[in-house]
Amino acid sequence: MTQHTTAWRTTWALLGFMLVNFADKAVMGLAAQPIMDDLGLTREEFGTASAAFFALFSVSALAMSYLTRKVPTTVLLLVLALLWAAAQLPMLWSAAGFGTLVATRVLLGAAEGPATPLATHHLHGWFEQRERTLPTAVLLTGAAAGVAVAAPTLTLVIDRFGWRWAFGVVGLSGLVWAGYWALRGAEGPYAPGSPGSPESKDAGTVLVPYRRILLSGTWLSAALGAFAAYWMLSAGLTWMPDYLEEVAGLSLHQAGTVVTLAALANGVVLVGHGLLARRRTRPPLGAGTGALMCLAAGAVALFALTDAVWLKVLLMLGPMALANVIMTVAQTACARITPAPQRGAVLGALAFVYALAGVLSPLTVGRIVDTAATVEAGYRAAFLVTAALLAVTGLLAVWRLRPEREDGGWRTEDPTRTGRPGPSTRLQRPRADQERPAERQHNRRRRPPGNRRREAS
Repeated sequence: MTQHTTAWRTTWALLGFMLVNFADKAVMGLAAQPIMDDLGLTREEFGTASAAFFALFSVSALAMSYLTRKVPTTVLLLVLALLWAAAQLPMLWSAAGFGTLVATRVLLGAAEGPATPLATHHLHGWFEQRERTLPTAVLLTGAAAGVAVAAPTLTLVIDRFGWRWAFGVVGLSGLVWAGYWALRGAEGPYAPGSPGSPESKDAGTVLVPYRRILLSGTWLSAALGAFAAYWMLSAGLTWMPDYLEEVAGLSLHQAGTVVTLAALANGVVLVGHGLLARRRTRPPLGAGTGALMCLAAGAVALFALTDAVWLKVLLMLGPMALANVIMTVAQTACARITPAPQRGAVLGALAFVYALAGVLSPLTVGRIVDTAATVEAGYRAAFLVTAALLAVTGLLAVWRLRPEREDGGWRTEDPTRTGRPGPSTRLQRPRADQERPAERQHNRRRRPPGNRRREAS
């Protein structure tokens, strides 16, 4: 089997990993009413159990990603999948109640926080830098595909077997994936420490201080842009069905269909962008990504202000989905400016920032709606806030997202592949005052007589 085939087999396996990841997240919302009825929970108690998922989400994303410098990502991904199963399967026990639900959600959040950065880091170990955009886009479609696949499948399970078996199905799915990964998972040729990685080809690779990477214009603009996109995604997953029913006047079935189509549109945008980026001779730059975010911001603002339902649906399926491009570009840009041994930790820090939007966005939108004069006015204000956030971070990406200018200080890759040598690969002739006496005398003998007469004078 060729390296290219194995790389793409790994990509599809990690897409399955992300599908299970988002199915784990979706099961709580899909089974909300049966859980509250069976356990006798109030909406506030159910909200507490749902929020428990994010208790350790961002912290674990940062902490476990740092372990990639010491532990192979193949092992870490296997551990995450086993933890997912351990967090879901206890709910099959008929005596498992509110306390068990909260504890398992905390464990699940801690195990799912590092999922995206670790999967991305492992995937980049299978592809050269210029080829990473498309597989990264395929990986991130797991979010859209997870919603589209999990919603009808788990709803059917809940209707026929009860809500506890919905947790059981996703837990068993995690075990199945873990079994496959234990047999077929492997580190890629471009992973840190592998023979094909840049640092293995040149022992002179220099590790960069983390503050230099995390305070760079590329990392900051990528992190804030991803935060804005994740803000819109989280707000949509939590509140869009309610908005479409209460404000747009759609039925529950119609609202669910629109949300599913919007998730699929997000996936199409990510893959389409990856295919276009693959045709470029250079990785995508920040200006184009920032422009797409600004276009999405305009679409969100129009979505909030228009009363035409057909236009709202078209905006959801088209321009609003363009904001998700920053999620792919942020991953590849941050990976590009980071030495491979530090890539996992830097991607974990990126996930730490944008995952905060998963906590803040639903709470902020809910508070805006609750304090407004009407539900419609509250949602309009919330969507305009989202539009402003996308516009500001989009302009920041246009200005500062420049990975092609910030990736040369440490890189030691073969100049024939990168097109230009980095500073660590340039050969510089020593100055005359640095030459040893024997070398200076040898060089003096080789100079033409005319040059020696001029030097003597």
